[in-house]
Amino acid sequence: MNATETIFALALASNNQPQHHFQKSWTQIKKLGEAVFSPIYLIPCRDGIGADYWNAACLLKSHLSVDQMICQLKQMEAESGRTRPSHHISLDIDLIAWGAELNTMHFNPKKLPLALDVKIPMFDLWQDVRFSYPLHQFPVIDLPA
Repeated sequence: MNATETIFALALASNNQPQHHFQKSWTQIKKLGEAVFSPIYLIPCRDGIGADYWNAACLLKSHLSVDQMICQLKQMEAESGRTRPSHHISLDIDLIAWGAELNTMHFNPKKLPLALDVKIPMFDLWQDVRFSYPLHQFPVIDLPA
């Protein structure tokens, strides 16, 4: 990894036209650096009011600063038509952690404690104890090319 690169751990979610928004956001994220994505899981809405969510995680190596990354993620959400508050989420991308190496990542305190819909997909990419979770039966969704 280049000295100016940072690893960003991202959590993605959508329950409003999720296939469209995931395909577009994955394309945009890949333009920011070297990206690896987890499988997509169909997980019920946290508060039980909205539709089930597509949830995935991404580890992204990028030359962007943390502030630049947050700005890019918020811009992607806005371009998707994201409105707050709402139970119909076109796109939610959260910065969970960042750092030079996975074993020295800084966790975003605003995202702690980590929700199950973050832990499950993130554990597929990063087997850290902070992402451990009980066995689950959530279906995996294939994102068509």
